Amino acid sequence: MMLSAGWYRLLLGTLLLLLTGLAWAQGNPLDTLRAERLAAEARDVARLQALLDDTQALETALAEAREANALAQARHAALQVRDAELTERRAILARRHDEQDGELAAALGVLARHSGELRNVLAGRWVTAGGASPPPRLDDVETLTREHLETFADALMAVTAESGRIVRFTAPVADGSGALAPREVVRLGDLAAFSDGALLRHGAGEGTLATLERTPRRVAQSLLAFQAGEDATLMVDPTGGQVIEALAQRPTLVERFHQGGGVGYVVVGLGSLGLLVALTQYAYLLKVSGKMRRQRRHLDQLRTDNPLGRVLTRFQSLPDDPVPEALEARLDEAVLAELPRLERGQSLVKLTAAVAPLLGLLGTVTGMIATFQAITFHGTGDPQLMAGGISQALVTTVLGLMTAVPLLFAHTALVARSRQLTGVVEGRATAALAQRLEEHAAPGAATRG
Repeated sequence: MMLSAGWYRLLLGTLLLLLTGLAWAQGNPLDTLRAERLAAEARDVARLQALLDDTQALETALAEAREANALAQARHAALQVRDAELTERRAILARRHDEQDGELAAALGVLARHSGELRNVLAGRWVTAGGASPPPRLDDVETLTREHLETFADALMAVTAESGRIVRFTAPVADGSGALAPREVVRLGDLAAFSDGALLRHGAGEGTLATLERTPRRVAQSLLAFQAGEDATLMVDPTGGQVIEALAQRPTLVERFHQGGGVGYVVVGLGSLGLLVALTQYAYLLKVSGKMRRQRRHLDQLRTDNPLGRVLTRFQSLPDDPVPEALEARLDEAVLAELPRLERGQSLVKLTAAVAPLLGLLGTVTGMIATFQAITFHGTGDPQLMAGGISQALVTTVLGLMTAVPLLFAHTALVARSRQLTGVVEGRATAALAQRLEEHAAPGAATRG
């Protein structure tokens, strides 16, 4: 059987490989390189001859190459379309960028500024508590789009809608001691927020609330009734809480008393002492008045528990004296002995009534001195530095007047009551003296007759 040319070349290549192996074994480098070159050529010739002999494999390889070429051309066409789209988009963006340099750039700047200012304003407002979110910031936006305008407008509409709603929600609330606990909060639009009858303010942490230091009692009762659903009316501060805050900061009676300082304490102490003495003495005079009324109804039974009974008892124990002046003098002595008890405490009450306004004036002077010293050191830039001295000056004056007025009334009442009792005692004593003098004069007149 005759060998084909392909098989002949294959055998030739195999022979060359054997020769190359032998040359390599012999160690001649030049022969080795020549043998390798011949071997490579033999392999290529053999592979080419194999492809030429195998027509089916050649057609398959050609079909695969054509398919790969078609895929490459399709991808190339797609890339060209994509490149055209990107080029067109780049042109659109370039035109938009050019437009931003004009009116849109100005509009973006204005919108970005107002969005930041609006967020800063809404950060301390009640409309964002448990309600709408503030508009997003546009400081980092490079290109103004329709979505930005729609988002900003929607946020504004949501904030406007929340400002007219009454919302209940749960949020962490800090009480006066600083303890933080979740509580039910009622928000009245953008006016105020309260919880359990206490008005709220924004806390130190983000999203936290805190109760005001003091909520007026009437306001607290109204808030409790509204939160419990018992009353539909509600007190609202249209100033955004400024009036309520001013009312909460108004000092109580005890706080005003302490604003008077040391002088205020002295004024109130003296006034309390004077009133105590006046009340005690007036109670004593009322008691004496009742006993004297009983004594006047029973003059035949003299009692020593009242001034009238003691004076008449002493007068009856006096020996008969024909000299009327002597009897009158002894009677006056008995009446004068009762006056210290009836007029007891009047001088002290009168003294405290006179001293209280003077002490108030002293507090006024010392308060003004403190005010001028604060002005000297700190100037007039901060009125709070002068408030302490002015408060002391005014409060001490008020305390002095408030102490003096009731003391004057008390002194007048004591004087009137004691004079009334003294007049009753003197009148009855004078009547008893006249009766005795008439009894002594009657026998003498009968003898002369």
